[in-house]
Amino acid sequence: MQPHERFKKLDKRFWANVRTISQALGYTAKKTRQVRVYTIAEMATAMNMVGLGAEHLIKSDNSPTEFGTLLHHYFSYRADVLNTYVEPRLMDVERATLVFGTLRTELNSTRFIPMNKQTGTKKTPAFLTGIVNMLIEANAAGFPCDYDPRILTTITHNNEPLRTLARRVDGCFPAATNPIAIWEIKEYYYTTTFGSRIADGVYETLLDGLELEELREHEGIDIQHLLIVDAHFTWWVKGKSYLCRIIDMLNMGYIDEVLFGYEVIEQLPRIVQEWVAIARQRGIK
Repeated sequence: MQPHERFKKLDKRFWANVRTISQALGYTAKKTRQVRVYTIAEMATAMNMVGLGAEHLIKSDNSPTEFGTLLHHYFSYRADVLNTYVEPRLMDVERATLVFGTLRTELNSTRFIPMNKQTGTKKTPAFLTGIVNMLIEANAAGFPCDYDPRILTTITHNNEPLRTLARRVDGCFPAATNPIAIWEIKEYYYTTTFGSRIADGVYETLLDGLELEELREHEGIDIQHLLIVDAHFTWWVKGKSYLCRIIDMLNMGYIDEVLFGYEVIEQLPRIVQEWVAIARQRGIK
């Protein structure tokens, strides 16, 4: 999923309102358990709840301001993409197992697949990571790829470090030094609760995005940033508020694309082919 053209260049004031309203009113409708769409009146109530004014949202005659209308349209968009597009693509472990096995057979892949961090009967291949790695290998046209960087991502200039990111990421194309793209994979098929470790993973992605934004704005260097997540129970049943935060980060420009579950099959080949085209333009071998 890519950001929506209407919302991806909005200023940080807009996103401050998105976060404040979402926090005050909650992300999910109690009866339907779907992601909420807030009315203008509800948004004004949210401002009152936190001791702020609502004049930027609603006029004295109770009609919405242009800014209030834009916020309402964004919340409608966020709810629609999550309720109708994202939720059906989030896989459970049974579906992920099937997709993984089918893809491995179709591609006749011999690529090493790491195991997950579970124990006992839950210790299985990391299905989402395996799917990602096999699809990248199949579409990389022979270009190298670091599927498991054990070093920090570094951008160089004149043969010296220009920026070094704070965190190790899950993958870099074609390498961890001067990558065209980096990505994070968050798969939680066996998780039964939504804990701080998962929440931290979302905020780690935000940190990466902030660093890449600074690099782009001050050095004119653009590195594609992907977030790849899956597990229907973890994200949809337990973590819808964090799915909302991910959609917010996507449209704020901190992530270039998010792939939700089966969307990896649908979109990753195109994305990798775009990386290959950039690599060829740069003369990378």
